[in-house]
Amino acid sequence: MASGRLSSVSPLRLARWVGAALALAALVGMSFLGWRSRTEALDAAMERSRLVARVVEDHATLTIEAAALALSTVGDGIRSQQAIDPDRLSQMLGQTVLGQPTLREAALLSESGQIIASSAGHPPGSLVRLAEWGPLPTAEGKATLMHLQPGRGLLDGRRAQRIDQVSYLPLVLPFEWRTRRLFLVALINPDALANYQQGVAEPEWHAALFSYQGQLLAATTEFPLKPGSWQQAHRLFREALPSQAIGEWQGRGFSEGEQLLTYRVSRSRPMVVVVEQDRSRLLADWRESLWWNAGALLVMELLILGGMVATLRALSTRAQAQTVLDEAYARLSASEQEMALVLRSIQELIFRTNAQGELVFVNARWSLITREPSQNMLGRKISSLAAPSDRAVVEKLFSHSAQEGVRHAEVTVPISAGEHRRFSLAVVPLMAGQQIDGFAGSAVDVTERFAAEARLQHQLQLVALLLELSPQPTSMVDREGCYVTVNRAWEDFTGRRREEVVGKEVDKHLPECGMEPPTSDWVPMEGIQGQSLLRYETQFYDRNHDCRDVVLSKVVVPGDGRGPAGVLFTLTDVSEFRRAERATMEAKEAAEEASRVKSEFIANMSHELRTPLQSIIGYSELGRVRGEQACPKLSAMFGDIHDSGRRMLDLVNDLLDVSALESGVGTFSLERCDIRPHITAVLRELKPLMTARRLALDMSQAPEPLVARVDPLRFQQVIRNVLANAIRFSPEGSAITVRTIRQAQGHAHLAIMDRGPGIPEPELERIFEAFVQSSATSTGAGGTGLGLAICRKIMTALGGRIYAENRPGGGAVFHVLMPLGVVAEI
Repeated sequence: MASGRLSSVSPLRLARWVGAALALAALVGMSFLGWRSRTEALDAAMERSRLVARVVEDHATLTIEAAALALSTVGDGIRSQQAIDPDRLSQMLGQTVLGQPTLREAALLSESGQIIASSAGHPPGSLVRLAEWGPLPTAEGKATLMHLQPGRGLLDGRRAQRIDQVSYLPLVLPFEWRTRRLFLVALINPDALANYQQGVAEPEWHAALFSYQGQLLAATTEFPLKPGSWQQAHRLFREALPSQAIGEWQGRGFSEGEQLLTYRVSRSRPMVVVVEQDRSRLLADWRESLWWNAGALLVMELLILGGMVATLRALSTRAQAQTVLDEAYARLSASEQEMALVLRSIQELIFRTNAQGELVFVNARWSLITREPSQNMLGRKISSLAAPSDRAVVEKLFSHSAQEGVRHAEVTVPISAGEHRRFSLAVVPLMAGQQIDGFAGSAVDVTERFAAEARLQHQLQLVALLLELSPQPTSMVDREGCYVTVNRAWEDFTGRRREEVVGKEVDKHLPECGMEPPTSDWVPMEGIQGQSLLRYETQFYDRNHDCRDVVLSKVVVPGDGRGPAGVLFTLTDVSEFRRAERATMEAKEAAEEASRVKSEFIANMSHELRTPLQSIIGYSELGRVRGEQACPKLSAMFGDIHDSGRRMLDLVNDLLDVSALESGVGTFSLERCDIRPHITAVLRELKPLMTARRLALDMSQAPEPLVARVDPLRFQQVIRNVLANAIRFSPEGSAITVRTIRQAQGHAHLAIMDRGPGIPEPELERIFEAFVQSSATSTGAGGTGLGLAICRKIMTALGGRIYAENRPGGGAVFHVLMPLGVVAEI
């Protein structure tokens, strides 16, 4: 019936109907493509704006973070110093500025804004107007950006400057040093940020960096606003930023007219990057392309009409060829079945398209990749499967401009939400005479290779950045003896630029001090076979011909099968460390010599004093005894002489003890014993003194033996001194408590407690120093001030410990701790 209807219609009328329908379809299709190209142009422009905003934001954030890290490093160096040396600190700040190309100046300021040290050599004490920078930060260790300031340096604010002509961006790091609040300040050059924006943005675009409060910090040259201006009332700061950190819109921006505006907030700093494009200029380019589309539409209409006329003329011959075609189709079907079996076994994506690039065949592998039936792929263009950024590349593969040859491209294909795959396409045009009848090709999944290459590129960039930022002079020499690379620290050390040495043979640029002939970076490759690392300390002349102590490390860089790729050299300057080491050794030797001379003097003086003191004490004792009956007054005088001589003898004996303990010669005879009997013996010895002052004794000793390795006489001397002090300073009629226990940590703990005046808290450690007495007991009731110092030295030599505390309710507690041994070892 259909054949009857077709035969009833004249070929001319049928051609008109079909031609009109196709022409209308072509018009609608071209209109749709024109509208779609407009949308894609705007989307592509917005996507590029987002990319530029992210790149500019990354650069600005990394610039600020690098400056903050440099300030933190300088702050750590200042905290480690006992005193601030302005000259040395200025040099440190100067090196920091040299290492940060975006910094103009760095300085250390007091809390009032006075300059302590500066990389620019400003006079110390010069006042900086910190109040004009905005609210100063209070959190220690947190670097904060302040408001944009006019001028080029810290002291330029004293002169009238236009902020839109020259300005700087202060970065302030507060920290505490010896109870003082100081500020480390770095002046960031906003022109460096603007220059980077100018280089990243396209010529007709505008890029700007604002503070989160709305102040313009840096912008490209064509940006309509001036640096330093405030835009708090703009829609971006009033509506967009409070709700979204990243966004875009089409409409009013900072420039006149309709704009495509993209903004992005810094991930760690209160800054926002703005990129905008003139929407009318973008659409003007799109309108120009419409004329070409109209011409293409006209050509297409003519082709359609011509094709339809030719098709209708060919209908008359179709019936005659039908039989031949059926036989050919049968043979073709068998071949296709065989081909289908082959294609199922191929791991690549195989496809064929018509002349317009629409899929007419795909193998089964497509369903595994696209996760939908292969039949759904038919009729679609491969460009529609690709990511929007790669569609133009795919369309070029199916262009009719090039007649022959294999065409290659790599494109990204979205598989599902959040998943993208990378494919390598190979397309071959299928020719029908001089015309392209279709295309055949394959696609290989190279996602893993593409990701690996991206990671490798990122790693190489990171390694290059770390090498450049390394403070150690570093260079690499290849196997032919030529420089491959040097870092900035190497340039600073040698005084030569990398352009002068890279690619050239190694020369004698780093002579070792005192070497003739001087050595260089290069060592023969055959001499380092099997050695992966060689490190030694030597001396080199720097760029100023000063001899520097350095640690030289030579590392073999692995290469291909032919051998190592070269040698990597690093220099570590240890000159300051060696100077400090030598100064410390000299100071130590001087102190030891002074201590030895002091000890010899005290020992000699004490021995010289003991002989006459013994005579004085003996004769005064004799005079006191004989004068008790004959002349009591004279006997009392002899008693005073005897007591004074005894105190003087005690002082001499203490000095001899101190001298002996410091010299460490023949002063201890150690043995393992139970320390409890020695404590009891001292208590029994001092019992008369306690009875004379009506003092009660509360004693409690551990039930088990407390075995320790001690010198019994020296240990009793410690107990005697501490207990004598407790008796001397306890009020009459009070009690003295003595406790001994075994601690779980393996120590014997002796506590002697009194109810005396106690010890001021700041003096609990100072009373163990020689000739120091507590201010609460230094009224004459105390002794020489050597007793507790001797106790501390004895306990340290025995491996124990002695310390004091104040007792709740008044009085003091002296704790004596000794490490315990094993009972079986007695």
